[in-house]
Amino acid sequence: MHICDIINTTQDGPKDAVKALKKRISKNYNHKEIQLTLSLIDMCMQNCGPSFQSLIVKKEFIKESLVKLLNPRYNLPLDIQNRILNFIKTWSQGFPGGVDISEVKEVYLDLLKKGVQFPPSDAEAETAGQETAQISSNPPTSVPTAPALSPVVVPKISTITLVPEQIGKLHSELDMVKMNVRVMTTILMENTPGSENNEDIELLQVYDIRDSQSKCLLKLLSKL
Repeated sequence: MHICDIINTTQDGPKDAVKALKKRISKNYNHKEIQLTLSLIDMCMQNCGPSFQSLIVKKEFIKESLVKLLNPRYNLPLDIQNRILNFIKTWSQGFPGGVDISEVKEVYLDLLKKGVQFPPSDAEAETAGQETAQISSNPPTSVPTAPALSPVVVPKISTITLVPEQIGKLHSELDMVKMNVRVMTTILMENTPGSENNEDIELLQVYDIRDSQSKCLLKLLSKL
């Protein structure tokens, strides 16, 4: 802070300070010294008056001292490069006290046209962080799911359970049906059409009845 007091209280303080800063940065490949010099510039820009600020934001200092450090031959770490770019971006947005920022703004726009990516400012980074936190705090919108299909119910075929007496009766009736079929077959083979007697016709009627009974009986047996 003593440096800032000297710069603010002496007539040639701002000019001498900028000259010393340029000399310290020029052709300096020591990354630690460059980092310390950038910290000194930042402190002076925040605590010194418009006379000093106006000299720093001139194209002569911005391009000849700061932008040159971005040359690959200096091999600056990314954090130092971002700090220089952040200085240029912040200064191009203006200062209180009527400091002319036209030249630093011109340098800033020129770098943008060349495709230089500037880091987000502290305010932009804070806003982005708040938006990210808000997104993460909001539960994701649930996607409506298709209604579940009701399971297809296959009707069960009921089975008939017979007691032994019923089974025996069915078998005896089946034997009778078989015997009647044999008798009817014999009658049909012995008679010619138009020569049937009344007894044969009655037997045929009985056969029809037994045939119907046999079909019902076979249907019942198939369910056992």
